[in-house]
Parts: sequence; structure tokens; C-alpha cells
Amino acid sequence: MHDDRRLVEARLARVLDERIRPAVYPESVPLEVAVWHAPGEPVPVAEGLAAETRPVSVGEKWGAPWGTSWFRVTGTVPEEWAGRTVEALLDLGFDESMPGFQCEGLVYRPDGTPVKGLNPRNHWVRVGAPVEGGEEVGLHIEAASNPVVFGPRPFGPTRMGDKETAGGEPQYRLARMDLAVFDETVWELVLDLEVLGELMAELPEESARRWDILRAVDRALDAIDLQDVGATAAEARARLEDVLSSPAAPSAHRISAVGHAHIDSAWLWPLRETVRKVARTTSNMTALLEDEPDFVFAMSQAQQWAWVKEHRPEVWARVKKAVADGRFVPAGGMWVESDTNMPGSEAMARQFVHGKRFFIDEFGVDNEEAWLPDTFGFAAGLPQIIKAAGSKWLLTQKISWSRTNRFPHHTFRWEGIDGTRIFTHFPPVDTYNCSMKGSEIAHAARNFKDKGAARHSLAPTGWGDGGGGTTREMVARAARLRDLEGSATVAWETPREFFRKAEAEYPEAPVWVGELYLELHRATLTSQAGTKQGNRRSEHLLHDAELWAATAAVRTGFSYPYEELDRIWKTVLLHQFHDILPGSSIAWVHREARDTYRAVAEELNGVIDAAQRALAGEGANALVFNSAPHVRDGVPAGGARTPAVGGECTLVPRPEGGFVLDNGRLRIGIDARGLVVSAFDLAADRETVAPGRAANLLQLHPDLPNMWDAWDVDEFYRNTVTDLDEADEVTPGEDGVSVRVVRTFGESRVTQVLSLAPGEWRLDIDTEVDWHETEKFLKLAFPLDVHAERYASETQFGHVFRPTHTNTSWEAAKFEACNHRFVHLEEPGWGVAVVNDSTYGHDVTRTVRSDGGTTTTVRASLLRAPRFPDPETDQGVHRFRHALVPGAAIGDAVREGWRINLPQRKVAGGAAEVAPLVSVAQDAVVVTAVKLADDGSGDVVVRFHESRGGRSRATLAAGFAVAEVTVADLLERPLDEAVAPERDGDRITLRLRPFELVTLRLKRA
Repeated sequence: MHDDRRLVEARLARVLDERIRPAVYPESVPLEVAVWHAPGEPVPVAEGLAAETRPVSVGEKWGAPWGTSWFRVTGTVPEEWAGRTVEALLDLGFDESMPGFQCEGLVYRPDGTPVKGLNPRNHWVRVGAPVEGGEEVGLHIEAASNPVVFGPRPFGPTRMGDKETAGGEPQYRLARMDLAVFDETVWELVLDLEVLGELMAELPEESARRWDILRAVDRALDAIDLQDVGATAAEARARLEDVLSSPAAPSAHRISAVGHAHIDSAWLWPLRETVRKVARTTSNMTALLEDEPDFVFAMSQAQQWAWVKEHRPEVWARVKKAVADGRFVPAGGMWVESDTNMPGSEAMARQFVHGKRFFIDEFGVDNEEAWLPDTFGFAAGLPQIIKAAGSKWLLTQKISWSRTNRFPHHTFRWEGIDGTRIFTHFPPVDTYNCSMKGSEIAHAARNFKDKGAARHSLAPTGWGDGGGGTTREMVARAARLRDLEGSATVAWETPREFFRKAEAEYPEAPVWVGELYLELHRATLTSQAGTKQGNRRSEHLLHDAELWAATAAVRTGFSYPYEELDRIWKTVLLHQFHDILPGSSIAWVHREARDTYRAVAEELNGVIDAAQRALAGEGANALVFNSAPHVRDGVPAGGARTPAVGGECTLVPRPEGGFVLDNGRLRIGIDARGLVVSAFDLAADRETVAPGRAANLLQLHPDLPNMWDAWDVDEFYRNTVTDLDEADEVTPGEDGVSVRVVRTFGESRVTQVLSLAPGEWRLDIDTEVDWHETEKFLKLAFPLDVHAERYASETQFGHVFRPTHTNTSWEAAKFEACNHRFVHLEEPGWGVAVVNDSTYGHDVTRTVRSDGGTTTTVRASLLRAPRFPDPETDQGVHRFRHALVPGAAIGDAVREGWRINLPQRKVAGGAAEVAPLVSVAQDAVVVTAVKLADDGSGDVVVRFHESRGGRSRATLAAGFAVAEVTVADLLERPLDEAVAPERDGDRITLRLRPFELVTLRLKRA
């Protein structure tokens, strides 16, 4: 019997490949083709349609890297084809093994009406069904010759990632430009045999169902005349009816298929190309929705919808109609599918604010799900952000990529740092590009970890990244799998329909507490330092611009820049996409990002300067503006005042070489190597640096991961390390009370300035690196004399604890992790913080010394030098600011983290001070946003949270008359279930849970 099975399987494979599939298009005639190559960037559709073309032949090369060619194809349907279905087959030279990573096209009619996209596995255009014969065919193709950026070897260095270095050699050859008869019966037979053959291969050897299918397939193949497949296809299909109509078992796993095309907003292509990828895919999907009444398609990322609206109005009209019909579904409610580890608190909130508001305003759709299939892990603060945005579900796929530990659930409730729980689903199909293959469907059913308690899962179905989305073949497969014995059942459903069913059947789903850490792609916390610094600084500039513009608007009538801030927020949110901010896009993307961040900084600094000058008034009095959420140097949070006179700091030589810095609170010993060998807390009589060790130690590792250069750092990188402990210079700084250290290594140079601020518990370290290494990893190490089993790492609206030990494989896998502004370690009564202004990646390890003490080492990740996809990653000058804060409690870490990221600004004016627009007396409560309401009403919106992980009674004092107080969600809508705050005039008091996030809307009297 085993031999019979193998014979039938081999027979099926050969007959399909050599006879049946070729018979889908039994007759064809060539089309005439002409081309115009656009000389630069893509042109408007009207210009491409009107361009003068020249004849071109199949087999001719076309398409310089990143170019655009407009093909015109013309022909006449043969009279003898009357009554038959005819399609144009337009193959630009596709490699069908790589949908989404090569050339693509969008087909237009001569009047500019979009028809559909052309992609490697979807390059047909329907001409007529049936045709009358003699019809004239004329189509235009906007073809993008996007190069294959994977290089001569997978993930090898390539210059194709930037149009400035990619050259001009044509990349592709026209493969086929024909009119062809489409035999739908043969096409249906192909799908019958594929689905049954794939199901048969997945069933157990001893299964009776498997042998029933095998015999039916054998009989169907017997019915086929190999010299005239079309004439015998119907009979072959008839012999398969019984096995295709046998229903699934009542206990079968149930799969909700959601049409999907995960399109990276930038990755191995620039942002401008994503605009066109989205237009092609949405054209495909609106066309497929018209042909397939059961099909449902969901698209996330409001930015991509906005691009279609702005750049392709002809496509947008079709999209709007499909949305109105309820079958083209806005999904996810975020501006882009962002990284969730690195965006700051407000930025993560604004992803939902701008995404959800777009879908509400355009379509009246208020998303209840977050849709993030490809994001590289999920920060522990995200559940309450999702809830605060008015959503309650999360879908992702990426955790299935983890290399060390398998996540124990596919459906569960995810609990965040404040206790919020979000119903979460990981599709067990283990792909966000499901193609409805039998192997995928069987894998989903076998792999589902919550079987017995639940039996619903979701399958995002379609080719992404410009692969064209869902195909008619996928829809046909799903139809056969709707109710088929031996298989999971498949039905097209919206994300909302799936989540409602899944949550209803699994009310007591298990709970996972804390971050969803991806055990892969850890280097994305460090790659492309310039992009990460641009993001961090843009976030804080937006914070300041909103704060000072709102304060000035209320106090002076300053014109609040609603439109400018909205536009800039969307720009910053776009660049938080999960291949831009993580540093895993091509050189072109990061080159443009650097320019964008410079423009953002210039515009926001202009808003801040104008608002502060309006508040300061005319005069020569020096005012210091403090935008941080804590009092600083006598200046109130969110206010301005004449600066106070500071204390003193001294610098004296060390007898054994180097210098001692002292400000009366800290005494810092810097040796002749420029390393910190002592950081003594004078009040606590406590040394910070571990005995025999040195802090401010730069360490260099080789860095060649096994795969995914810009994405990954593999644990073996630690096996080899070079301590950069030789200094070219260790001298007093220009101010006479700091230390300047210069080091050179390889082709690179580091200049550091170490300083103590008068009266502060903080050693500031300003590091400038002129970086010219390749495949190296640079760390900044602080070995600390602290015994702690865990450490705190800032995340959105709070912090998460991680272990310093590696008791289990789950802990060991977190050898590189994310923090925002601070890392904090603590023994009872005394702790240490390391704060930063622009780095995210770090590691924390501990060792036991010979004296029995524990050394816990915190290392900040500064720079990498991967060669794919950008061979020049991070080359050039970078500046980082870190601070070591001995004696820090968690509240000190929070405060110092804000301080280093929000420097004071000095402005000359006539005012003696500027009182805060709002203030909170409790240091544990951090205000992250003060702004005017987005609806233009003039209401003041204040967002704050408890930052230390404890309970707090917070009293907010408004610096203006308050007529009404509303507890709101992130979109500034009233929260019906919220407890009304206590009110005493313009003072509002609330009780906060640990890490609780609150948004108040204050109507001015």
C-alpha cells in the first residue's frame, strides 16, 4: 500500500506540472508592447499614460534599479475565441519564489482607471468572460524595477539599497505579454487536485480518509486525456466530488481566514515605493472583492490608507466603496505597525490616537483590535495603552520566531505592568503570509496549543510586501476547505468576528504577565543609532512644543499650531515603523530619515522658541524654562524662573594619575586611563564601582550573527571582548572642572567629557564617537558593587523588572533588552541608576567576586556596524549622553531620566517667572503631556501616570480657571466608567494604582 501511495503522489505531481497546469491557458497570441522609461522619480499617472513610447520585445531587458517604466500593451481578441474567457498574461520577468521583493506593476486602462496589480504570483488581467471576439485590448502598466536587495548571497552586502549607489544596469527581462484563453474548468481541477493532494499528505498513514482521497485522485487522473486536458477536465472533477463534499468532523479546528497583505511601510524599499506597493495591493484586493462574494480583506496602518487617499485618488474611490460594503476592513487602529519596544510613552499612545482617529473620521470604524503581526516583541506597558485607546484585543505572529523557548499559548490574556489584561492571539499557522496550503492548515490545527479549551484560530491570508495580497487561488482553496473531512474548517471573517468568537469560547484563557520578549532580532535595539537618536529627540521636542504652545495659548493668546503638530506627530510615528526605528531598512530609508529628523527638529525648535518668547515677554531678564515633569534647580516643572546660583565642583589631580571630581555629594575617581575607578556617595558613605573594576569602560566585540545582520546579535558575541582601556589624552575639560578623555581604536576615535553638576548626585558622561568599524559592537560598561536579583528598566508609562540571573532558559534568552531613559538596580536602602539620552539596547549581568560580594554590570549598547541591508550602517560621528546616579531610588532614576532628555532652555524676557499651566505636587506622578485638545475646542488635556509602581494620591493644580473636568481616553473622549475625581476649585485629586495612566480634559471657564 505504501508503494501505491508513493506512485499516486508521484503521478499527481507530474501530471499537474506537465499537463494540467499548462492547460489552464490552452491558446494564446502575443500582444504588441511599447515602453517609456521615466527618467527619474515616479511620475503622476496622467504623465505616464501620455508619454511617448517605443516598441519593445519579450525577452528584452528593462528597468534600472529603482526606476519606473510605463509599458503599453495592445492587441485584438481573435474572432474564433468568441464565447470563451480571455485574459492578458503580463509577466514582467517575475521570480515566483519571491513575491514582494522584486519588480511589480499596476495596470491602468487608457482613461487612467486602475485595474489591478501585477505580482509574481498574480500577473493576469481579465479581458472578458465571455468575449465576443474582435475586441481591441489596450492596457498601460506602471512597472517598478525595484531591485532584489538580498545581494549576491542572502543578506550579503549590497549597494542596491540606495538609488545613489545602485547603478543603472537593467534588472529584468520581459517574460510574457500575451492574450490567452482561460479554461476555468481546468483551473478548478488544478485547485481540486492541489487541495486534496496536500490534505492527503498531511493525514496519518493509517487514516481511512487518506486512502479514500488517494483512490479518488487516482480515478480522476485516469479520466484525463493527457493530449486534451480541457475536454476531459469536467469528468476528472466529477470523480472528485464525493471526497470534496465529505464534511469535516464537528470537533474540527476552526480557522478564520482574513485576507491580508502585510506591507512594510519601508524595508528593502524606500517610503515612496511603499506608496505604490499599497496602491497595487489595494487595486488587487478591490478587484478580488468584486469577483468573490465571500472574501474579506483587512488592511492595517492608517498611514498606508492616507497614502492611497493622497497619492492615488482613483484607487481611493474603489477602496472607500469596498469599506462601505463592509468587506474591506480597516484593522489595528495604529498609524503604522510600529516597533513597540522603543517608542516612548506618548509616542506609543499617539500611534493609537492618530490611527484610530483616521479610521473613525474616514469610515466611522472604531477598531477594537491592535494588529501587529511582524513587530519584534512587545513592551510590558502596551496592554494599558491598548485599553486606554478604547481597544481590547491584540494579534501578533512574531513571537513564533523565538529561537530558544516556545511560547506556551496561542490564545491568552496578556497582563501589563498596571494589571490591565488584553485578550491576545498568536495565529498557530505561524505565518502572516498564509496561502491556504494544506500543510499550513494542518500545521495550524496540530500546532494550536490551547486545543481542548478552545478551537478557533486566525490565518492572515495573502502575499505581503508588494506580493499582491490574497489571490483567487487562495480564495478557491478556502472554499474547498470550508467543510472538508480531515481538515480544519476555513471561513472568511473580519478580525472583529474572529475575536468575538474566540473570546466567547475561552472566557478563562490563561494569563501571561509582563513583556512579550522576542528571542530574536535583539540587535534592532542598537542598529542605526542616528535613526534612534532622531526618534528620541523628536519625541521630546514634541513634548516641549505641545507644553509651551499650550501654556502660551492659554496665557497670551499664542496661536496653537494644531496642523503643524498633527503633521509632525504623523511623521515621527511613521518613522517608528518596525523596520525604520529598529534600523533594519536599506540605506536609502535611513538617509532620508536623517534628513527628516533634522527638518522636524528645526520646525519644532521654532515652535518652542516662539511660544517661550511669547511667555517671557520683552526684556533682558534671564529665564530658565524647565519642561521636565519635576522641579529642577529651583525651577518648577512646566514653568520658568530666573536661575538660582549653583554650588561648586572641584577638580584635583590624583596622586597615582588621573583626576578627582568632587561636588560635595559625589567624589569621582578617574584614573590615568580615563576610567572611573571610584564613584563614592559621600552621604551614604558607599562606593558604587565594584572593587578592582572600572566604570565608563568602552568594550568592543566582534559582531557577525549567523543571519539577519542588522537584526540579530547572537549570544556568542560575548566570547571575545576587547577593553578599550588605553587613552590618548586624559586632561581637564575646557571648563576646568571636567575631565576630557580621548581614545583611538581601529579606524575610530572616541572623545568623552566626564563632569559633575553642582549639588547633584549624578556623574555626566558625554561621549562622541567617530565610528568607522565594520561588524563590531561597542558597549559602555558600568560594573557596580550592588547585589540585586532583578533590575528595573523604563518602558512606556512605567518600568518592567528583569532578572539579573539566568536560572531558566527564558531568563538566559534576554541577554540584550530594551530600556528607555533608565536602568535601575537596588539593594534595600541604596540603589544606582544609569540613565541615557538616546540609547535603548543594554545588558545586565552579575558575577560573584572572590571576596564574596556581587558585581552587577550594566552595559549600554552604543553602536554596531552590520553590512546588510545598509553596508555603511552607523559610519560617522555620533554623540551619546549617559549619567551614573549613585544612591538613586527608583524615583530618582525616573527624575534623572527625564532630566537628561529634556535640557533646560534659557530665554531673555521681561517676566520674572512663568507659572506652570498645570502642576502635580507628588513626584511619583509624572506628567507626560500637556496640550490643547485635538478638536480645537481650547480644552487643556493633561496625561500623567504613577511612575514608581506604588499607589499615589495625586493632586493636579490648574493655573487657570477650570469649568469642567472629564476623565478621558487617549482620543480625548469621555470615559463613562471612570471614577469622577475629587474637585476643589481648580485643584483635582485622584487616587492612582501602580503605573496607572490617566488622561484629564479640562474645560476652561
